[in-house]
Amino acid sequence: MGKKIKKEAEPPPKDVFDPLTIESKKAATVVLMLNSPEEEILAKACEAIYRFALKDDVKKLLRELDVMNSIIAQLAPEEEVVIHEFASLCLANMSAEYTGKVQIFEHGGLEPLIRLLASPDPDVKKNSIECIYNLVQDFQCRATLQELNAVPPILDLLKSEYPIIQLLALKTLGVITNDKEARAMLRDNQGMDHLLKILETKELNDLHIEALSVIANCLEDMDTLVLIQQTGGLKKLLSFAENSTIPDIQKNAAKAITKAAYDPENRKLFHEQEVEKCLVALLGSENDGTKIAASQAISVMCENSGSKEFFNNQGIPQLIQSLRSDSEEVREAAALALANLTTCNTANANAAAEADGIDPLINILSSKRDGAISNAATVLANMAMQEPLRVSIQNHNVMHALISPLHSANTIVQSKAALMVAATACDVEARTELRNSGGLEPLVELLRSKNAEVRRHASWAVMVCANDELMAVELCRLGALDILEEVNLSVSRKNKFSEAAYNKLLNNYLSLKYSLTGYLSSSNIISDGFYDYGQINPGTKLLPLKDLCLQEPSDLRAVLLVNSKSDVSPPPSMEDKSSDIGYGRSISSSSSLRRASKEKTNFHFSTGFGSPTEDKSEPTSGRNTALSKSTTKEKGSRKGRGKREEEKVKEEEEVATAPKLAGEGSPDKEWYPPSDPDFCVYVYEVTKSIFPITNIKEQIEALAKYVAEKMGGKVSKEKLHDFSWELHISELKFQLKSNVIPIGLIKKGIFYHRALLFKALADKIGIGCSLVRGEYGRAWNEVKLMNESRKGLIGALPPPEVYIVDLMFHPGGLMKLRSKEADLYRYL
Repeated sequence: MGKKIKKEAEPPPKDVFDPLTIESKKAATVVLMLNSPEEEILAKACEAIYRFALKDDVKKLLRELDVMNSIIAQLAPEEEVVIHEFASLCLANMSAEYTGKVQIFEHGGLEPLIRLLASPDPDVKKNSIECIYNLVQDFQCRATLQELNAVPPILDLLKSEYPIIQLLALKTLGVITNDKEARAMLRDNQGMDHLLKILETKELNDLHIEALSVIANCLEDMDTLVLIQQTGGLKKLLSFAENSTIPDIQKNAAKAITKAAYDPENRKLFHEQEVEKCLVALLGSENDGTKIAASQAISVMCENSGSKEFFNNQGIPQLIQSLRSDSEEVREAAALALANLTTCNTANANAAAEADGIDPLINILSSKRDGAISNAATVLANMAMQEPLRVSIQNHNVMHALISPLHSANTIVQSKAALMVAATACDVEARTELRNSGGLEPLVELLRSKNAEVRRHASWAVMVCANDELMAVELCRLGALDILEEVNLSVSRKNKFSEAAYNKLLNNYLSLKYSLTGYLSSSNIISDGFYDYGQINPGTKLLPLKDLCLQEPSDLRAVLLVNSKSDVSPPPSMEDKSSDIGYGRSISSSSSLRRASKEKTNFHFSTGFGSPTEDKSEPTSGRNTALSKSTTKEKGSRKGRGKREEEKVKEEEEVATAPKLAGEGSPDKEWYPPSDPDFCVYVYEVTKSIFPITNIKEQIEALAKYVAEKMGGKVSKEKLHDFSWELHISELKFQLKSNVIPIGLIKKGIFYHRALLFKALADKIGIGCSLVRGEYGRAWNEVKLMNESRKGLIGALPPPEVYIVDLMFHPGGLMKLRSKEADLYRYL
């Protein structure tokens, strides 16, 4: 700044004290010298204190000596300029620390410092504005600064010929304009004109970055933005940003747009000024900081529908290119922009896919930055809402790429990863890939999350994954059902998706649902592989069917298996006649077992509807043999009792020579549940004979009689205790060497055997009925029928009435649910 010219020393008068040279090593002595009326002593004392204050512990000592009042007093208007210079310099250094700031503010130092901004001495201006800049880092100081009307003198410093003063003034404005009141003061004092002039002056390019920072704050005010737009300043600003060759200037310009664009009205004005073109141009910068700032600005601007549409053709391809950058920060910012652009916008999602964005997005899922992962997952989830894009995403091995995000400790990443599973696991192949990649375990664990959004998205994903029985069984094995049950018991933790996921798991794992709840509705269609283990308590694990089949027989309740996947086929004549029946086609597949048991099965098919069977039968031994035990009896009745032993020997030879069924023999072969040729026959027969009946009541009655006939016929209440079904079941368990009994093998069945068979066959031919488990071995089927007397009447019809189907005492009889007869059937 230049040094001050001192006056030449004149010889002292005779009537004054001779000059005294003082040397002091005590800070306290020098502080006392500040009270001297002699300017030269004051100047030397201030200079000594300044040099002393450059040392950290010296500043601490000065604060302890309460020197602040004395120094601030030297800023009085009557003091000489040189005193102002060194006193303000001392305060500028003291204000660099928090404690110094507090002391200067508490001792009233802010007001004299603002007054010194108008000093004719540039050093005083520089020291004063530097001290003020340090002070306004504190909010309380900023508020007082506005009360002292400090903005006009600070703006005047922008006209200074000294760059350091201009820079400090801009830095100070950059801090105080974070407050709305200061922005209004700057606007009212034509501050934006000063700032734009700086941007237009190439010689002041070293100030452009700081000027842009101030403008960025001011653009947050709608009034300021309108003012700039009306005066043409906004176009100048955008043109300046687009054409500048200085990366930091472009970056700060994009940041200014970002801050302002958070306001909806500002976004509208920006869109009218075609700010999108500027941002797309900035995306092409080679500077990473500029790319990041431009991507962030696009992320905010695309909240405006017009801007979102603009970026469809211009912007998305450049953002996709940024996804391939070596910089993690650039990829994260680009992914954020794409996430916002593709949300609820199919056109932009398609544009991202057409720009080959799927592959780099999936690659980002393995990024080290959580923000990048969550943004990329959001884009992919948005794209996966369209089936063609979902298929394309699945073809990029996306399920394997999701494993790491699902294991993340970041709740945002967890949430987005689970959401992506929900969006992409919409078909069997994708779910199988997720399971094989080990994705189900971390997904189930996310159900325990304390974060509401993570639980909601994880529940959604589990609900989607539970769309097929295989996945539902696996998810239950991993504990999903237990966790969801616990979550749903909590009012604060449950959500609609957790409840839906729980129901979906049960409805696609009917074996578990029936064991837990004792109820299957008419919409719960029993499929092959269903098994009735009996009632279990909540929290008890239901063993898989394979494990149950491999267990040795015991005195536990028999497990009833429904399986119409037969290895047998009807005779050619039957196949020809039933070619138009869906089931007739499904049971004609070839297999080795079919060849082994075809002859026996043909007898079943030839017997036709309602063929009699004997109470006692002798099924072939072996845990998983599918040969019907009633086959031997059919042959025996035809050939005579004398040939029965011969037939048994021949049958055993056929079984011995036939290939081993799954579950026996080589352990590395895929396991299959025991087949049930008798049940296959039942399905074929009811499809052929009962399915064509058009009257639903007659259908139900016919099926009930059929089921009762296959399970031992009508049993009177008086002789129910003589119906030795327990012995029959024990014999089957012994002969099969397993607790699992295919339902078709049971020829003497009680309530729960018959109810299960009725439900299984009714589901095959489309008769709607429920299956209800009662106590003491009771189970029954409920059907809904319209009251015949109401048919044909005009007006609203009452709901159909519910009936229980009698399968024991009067097979085919229907009892109203709330009747005494029905109660006796259920509980006696």
